[in-house]
Amino acid sequence: MQRDAERTKRQILAAAMEEFAERGIAGARVDRIATVAGCNKAMLYAYFGNKDGLFDAAFTVYVERYLAQVGFDAADLPTYAGRVFDYFEQNPGHLRLATWYRLERPQSTQLDAVIAVNADRLDSLQEAQAAGKVSPDFTPVTLLSLVQSIATSWSTMNPEYKAAQPPRAQRRQAVVRAVELLLHR
Repeated sequence: MQRDAERTKRQILAAAMEEFAERGIAGARVDRIATVAGCNKAMLYAYFGNKDGLFDAAFTVYVERYLAQVGFDAADLPTYAGRVFDYFEQNPGHLRLATWYRLERPQSTQLDAVIAVNADRLDSLQEAQAAGKVSPDFTPVTLLSLVQSIATSWSTMNPEYKAAQPPRAQRRQAVVRAVELLLHR
């Protein structure tokens, strides 16, 4: 029986994304990832080197999926915020994965995928500000930080607030409106 290396890699990455989202980098176990992926640990090490290399590859896949679904339009930040809200409502594990990345990798080597995304977004915001399409009240990095924080605010609230949360459509509307107000001059 011939191996399908690309299929095996995809299975490993899918299992790794779930494991890392659930348990973080430190808590994730390579043996669980291999079991879920249906391969042995040797294959995982052969493809990704070690657990850190596997996390980097899995996080890069997450970033690519996020970008493909959410996109970015510096001139329409309220709509972007709504799409970010939708993405993380539909993919709560991806928000956990991003949170683990920030918690466990604050001083680590930065991933090329993340560096490229941030640079593109900040450049787009700077261009939109220069063209008068976006308020210059905040620096691009501050503005992006605020918009993303607003968009993920409901997903990061303490569980005790669950009972008091309005329905999803109202939460999304609040996110979009808050970003509109942030940009209002």
